[in-house]
Amino acid sequence: MEPSKLRRQIAWEAARLMYQRQESEYFRAKTKAAQRLCRGWTKPKDLPSNTEIRDAVQAMARMHEGDERTARLRDMRVAALAMMQRLAPFRPRLIGSVLTGHIRQGSDIDLHVFSDSVEAVIAAVAADGLTPDVERKRVRKRVRKQGEERTYTHIHVRDRFPFELTVYGSAEAHYVFKSSITGKAIERASVAELREFLEREYPHLDLDAALAEDAEQVDRYAVLEALLLPLEDVRQDLRYRPEGDALYHSLQVFDRAQEQLPYDEEFLEAALLHDVGKAIDARDHVAAGLEALDGLITDRTAWLIEQHMLVHRIIDGSLGQRAHRRLRECEWYDDLILLGECDRAGRVAGAQASELDEAIDYLREISDCYG
Repeated sequence: MEPSKLRRQIAWEAARLMYQRQESEYFRAKTKAAQRLCRGWTKPKDLPSNTEIRDAVQAMARMHEGDERTARLRDMRVAALAMMQRLAPFRPRLIGSVLTGHIRQGSDIDLHVFSDSVEAVIAAVAADGLTPDVERKRVRKRVRKQGEERTYTHIHVRDRFPFELTVYGSAEAHYVFKSSITGKAIERASVAELREFLEREYPHLDLDAALAEDAEQVDRYAVLEALLLPLEDVRQDLRYRPEGDALYHSLQVFDRAQEQLPYDEEFLEAALLHDVGKAIDARDHVAAGLEALDGLITDRTAWLIEQHMLVHRIIDGSLGQRAHRRLRECEWYDDLILLGECDRAGRVAGAQASELDEAIDYLREISDCYG
């Protein structure tokens, strides 16, 4: 096999791993790709550069996503400008794939912000009703042949699109950041520069109207998370529900559903949300939950939640034949029975269960990939 052809194949396989989010780092992706294709040692000259892999990722994204990707890129850029305007006191800069256009499924919006107080940035994000998740990473770099360790603070925010805010000290606002891909200075855009870029890139876009529309966008998953959180305070009768609070139960049911139908977003949402009304009206949690979820879930998810209590009556034989026959006539009957099985399996005291943010993130990923 000629080296140039092998190099292209490794680049394409590495791009596939990154596009499908099996790998997030170029080095690991190209190493794994080379191992799969060569099954042995690979010459350094046959390994593609990070730029070659990035270009292959973009080709793959265009092939699979088409015009949808173009529209999403535009919307992400508008969302970036809206967030940067809200964070203007921290001199935000847009970097990364949203600025360069090299997005793929699951890409987030990367911003650099500059402040000597991480808490001030967190407070500014939270003031908009968003829930920031703070991550601190220790990175060891070689500086003048000696190791230097630095802690980077990342603030992850789930709005209409996912954001990653990296906080630097105010004195670093004019520091030249270099790309790990090209070694060149990273492209960055301030609020004013991004606005000029958008007006130039999308001359027919009413930017002010787009910003106003972005401000009105409701993050469906953030609403679902807000509805689920109060379930942690809903204590259940331990004689019948040994798992304890309703949120812990819902997460157990979600995990069981994920084992059965891992890519069925509607079914997974029914599993996670079936008891959401218990924090609203314990006397009729099904009706209360459906009212709160109106407009946020599909007809199939709503039907599964509406009928899920009847599965227990099917099992104990208390449901009448006519009512049971009407259920069986529905195309989602088998899914309802499976949901009931997951519901009963999710009642284990001390069982390991996903965290709520993990469940919500999984639903987002499913929607991004298959929605």
